[in-house]
Amino acid sequence: MDFDFDYFVIGAGSGGVRSARIAAGHGAKVGIAEEHRVGGTCVIRGCVPKKLLVIGAHFAEDLEDAARFGWQLGAKRFDWPTLRDNVLAEVDRLNRAYQATLDSHGVESFHARAELAGPQRVRVGDREVTARHVLVATGARPHVPEDIPGAAHGITSNEVFHLDRLPERIAIVGGGYIANEFAGIFHELGCRVTQIVRGNRLLKGWEPALADRLLQIAMQKHLDIRLNCAPTAVERLADGSLRIALASGQAVEADALLWAVGRIPNADGLGLEALGVTRRNRGEIAVDAHGTTSLPWLHAVGDVTDRMQLTPIAIREGHALADTLFGATPWTVDYDHVPSAVFSHPPLASVGLTEPEAREKLGGVRIFTANFRPMKNVLAGRDERALYKLVVDAATDRLVGAHMIGPDAPEILQALAVAVKAGLTKAQLDATVALHPTMAEELVLMR
Repeated sequence: MDFDFDYFVIGAGSGGVRSARIAAGHGAKVGIAEEHRVGGTCVIRGCVPKKLLVIGAHFAEDLEDAARFGWQLGAKRFDWPTLRDNVLAEVDRLNRAYQATLDSHGVESFHARAELAGPQRVRVGDREVTARHVLVATGARPHVPEDIPGAAHGITSNEVFHLDRLPERIAIVGGGYIANEFAGIFHELGCRVTQIVRGNRLLKGWEPALADRLLQIAMQKHLDIRLNCAPTAVERLADGSLRIALASGQAVEADALLWAVGRIPNADGLGLEALGVTRRNRGEIAVDAHGTTSLPWLHAVGDVTDRMQLTPIAIREGHALADTLFGATPWTVDYDHVPSAVFSHPPLASVGLTEPEAREKLGGVRIFTANFRPMKNVLAGRDERALYKLVVDAATDRLVGAHMIGPDAPEILQALAVAVKAGLTKAQLDATVALHPTMAEELVLMR
């Protein structure tokens, strides 16, 4: 059978764009469809613009601390539209750059919604095309609870970058990555933040010592964090503000409400049901180690699947799939020891096993910690301590986990992730000369 394309990609986010580019580099005829903007969640309305907001927000503390370092500053004033518009301009630049990458590799772009029309057939806009292989890389979207009356009065991380003005009071529902990052951003920009968390702790699944330290610091900064709280209804008041009712009978009033309670895969309405494609309980597309679904010609990568929801993972999955289908070097992604970060204030970073996980899996473990005030915080008079934690397998001396909260933790941990991935030992860390004076030197001084 002759096909219009060797490879047709539905979704031009990080995973889809990488897979399309690599496949085209192998000589495949590739088409890609995107109904929104090329770049996907991470570039357009996720990690990139959010990180820029984090950087912008951190100037609040830096400008305050500057006086202790001898800098005499005039009156300070923050202008939200300036930061917002500059961030959105950078998003526009990246959108053009991603499109230019596709164009330069000869990938044919369709700026329209695409759906599966049958075996190896895709309906894109008002056209139907055939493809030897089809990739679904449509990502995920923020979840808004449908069982809470008035939930639609809130916004999600999709809309938060486009606010006309900063709210004086904002309620953020959630205790995960996105909730804690935006809680820090809005607090530093001068908003009164109330964070509503259903569970009894922040950052479920993270190293407990780090999550506890973040909670302690957030409360010292006067963020209002309500643990074990469940919203039951949202009401728009006469003055335009919102009233969020809680299961406890209490209520929180705010000028804006941000839902940050997880993400669900964009797998509905793609024609998967008619083809009998296997999906998981949250709607994720089930795939094998190579990213192939229950149909040999249909594949999926990234957040729409039942694997890890991380941008670097989606990129690797897309790359591996393209190499496997069209190159001479088939390979699969290794999901062990994947580092991650939360760009809160201060940020967290982690790789490998937490202490509870290590004790359950390995039995005997040794724990090493460094609990200190970074040099900058000391001179600034800021009572905010960093915490580094290493988890070591007692039987082999191998480093199996590393966890950090403090300034530049994600930048430091990226290098340490190599050590965990390589299976280096605690003795090898101890034998490494410290780089002084740095925060990172604590990693080789723990005894």
